[in-house]
Amino acid sequence: MSERLNKLNEKIKTLPEKPGVYQYFDDTGKIIYIGKAKNLKKRVNSYFTKNHDTAKTRILVRKIHDMHYIVVDNETDALLLENNLIKKYLPKYNIALKDDKTYPWICIKNERFPRVFTTRRVIKDGSKYFGPYPSVYVVNTLLELMRELYPLRNCNYDLSQSKIDDGKYKVCLEYHIGNCKAPCVGKEKESDYNEYIDQIEHIVKGNISSVIRMLKDKMQDSAERFAFEEAQETKQKILALEKYRAKSTVVSPTIHQVDVITIERSENKAFVNYLVINNGTIINGFTVEVKTKLDETDEEILIFALLDMREKFHSQSTEILIENAEDFKLDGLTFFTPQRGDKKHLLDLSQRNAKYFKLQQKKQEALKNPEIKVERLLKTIQSDFRLKELPVHMECFDNSNIQGTNPVSACVVFRNGRPSKKDYRHFNIKTVEGPDDYESMREALYRRYKRMVEEGQDLPQLVIVDGGKGQLSAGLDALEKLGLRGKIPIVGIAKRLEEIFFPGDNIPLYIDKKSESLKVIQHMRNEAHRFGIEHHRNRRSKGALVSELIQIKGIGDKTQEDLMKHFKTVSKIKAASEKELTAIIGNSKAKILLNHFNSKEQLPS
Repeated sequence: MSERLNKLNEKIKTLPEKPGVYQYFDDTGKIIYIGKAKNLKKRVNSYFTKNHDTAKTRILVRKIHDMHYIVVDNETDALLLENNLIKKYLPKYNIALKDDKTYPWICIKNERFPRVFTTRRVIKDGSKYFGPYPSVYVVNTLLELMRELYPLRNCNYDLSQSKIDDGKYKVCLEYHIGNCKAPCVGKEKESDYNEYIDQIEHIVKGNISSVIRMLKDKMQDSAERFAFEEAQETKQKILALEKYRAKSTVVSPTIHQVDVITIERSENKAFVNYLVINNGTIINGFTVEVKTKLDETDEEILIFALLDMREKFHSQSTEILIENAEDFKLDGLTFFTPQRGDKKHLLDLSQRNAKYFKLQQKKQEALKNPEIKVERLLKTIQSDFRLKELPVHMECFDNSNIQGTNPVSACVVFRNGRPSKKDYRHFNIKTVEGPDDYESMREALYRRYKRMVEEGQDLPQLVIVDGGKGQLSAGLDALEKLGLRGKIPIVGIAKRLEEIFFPGDNIPLYIDKKSESLKVIQHMRNEAHRFGIEHHRNRRSKGALVSELIQIKGIGDKTQEDLMKHFKTVSKIKAASEKELTAIIGNSKAKILLNHFNSKEQLPS
């Protein structure tokens, strides 16, 4: 694999599984493609793992030399950000936006008795704009809903007080059918009308839960009146509003020109994310790694990175969004730390991108140096299971029997978080009669650690028994007899809820289901179960075969032993050819065996 693909694969392995926008660069550093993704990791990975039908896509993949990404909150934000970036950079392999498509906004006009309408043009005239919305249907649903709830005017008259007093206008049909209260002739107070506008702003800012509840009541009422078409129309509105419940954080017409910068620290490194906002849209997003030399402070690193990136991206912004703004001063620049609103959303977005880049770098280091990943994993297990030492050596026990027959116990060994199969052991339980899980566990642990102590072997840093408090208590008894209680940490894991039981603690521990340490413990438990079942199956198979062989005239103990030593299982003996059997037990006995098996198969059922 080429150096180019190796570099890209390392990046892909550590991409976040989050919505966002990805940018592909060629060998000159020029953006050649911009795309959006619901899941960045899966989408980007598909370019390099699938067989593409079109020659254009295959050429694109061959030309990709680097990749950057920006994480956003949701698919809508990804769609809008992709649209903005394509318009700015016009990448070679993206569809050309010849009509300069824009998305619809809801405008509350800056005027007396403001009109509320949809537009694709954002004009700086003091009006309030909300959006953009990913579909016209959502906008129309909201506007239709507003007109049902509030008697808004839809005329374009200049409703200055002087013109109303002069009687310039007459009431129209909208007044007569109840859609408007005729502010044009002074029949409505401006304060009452502005209350409607305040409530409408509340809706279009994304706080629409109450509106959805109102629509659901309306849908229910329509259904009770058997007006099913009306109910279906209302349902479609609810679905559209639920799909667009939250306002986009990517674009805001209230933010004209600002830069956003945040930092994430990691030992001797810092990761700085920088966003450039122009006319309310993100036009650049970049994260850079800074290697610290002399314990530089966050302030020193951010100022250094800010000046470098402003020059690189030719930023003309005078306002900088940053954490702890009071710590920063530069001539010609204003530093601000937002506490709420669209600017706070942008600061949060920048912080998330810096964090994801930091995690990506850590994962790439772990891929290059597996020892780092192992140490981090063992430290996580050590913390979760309250251990004094790193659990380099762990063992897990599980019992297996069917109706008390052939009871066995399996012990699996993990070293550095991975199976060490050469160290696996199984125990044929000798002192227990019937299906007694506790006694079987007690015998297996006693025999295992008695032998390890006698042979001077290193003891594990963690022992896990498959089961709850009963199995854990049995394991503790075995350690007590050997004088090892307190010297070997031991826990029990109950399958149903993945409860972790500690000695002397009645309340189990519930580890985060996504925790790496729980995944390792589950792997150990599953391995112990598999290994135990496999051995138990072989014992039953061997027992059934020996019982059957004893009944065959001409097949003695020595022949049975030779067969089992070579074939291991009954299924392999029965599947063996005459030539294979002859090579092990001779021609005459091979024929006796084959005749016996063949006659059994021909018996009527």
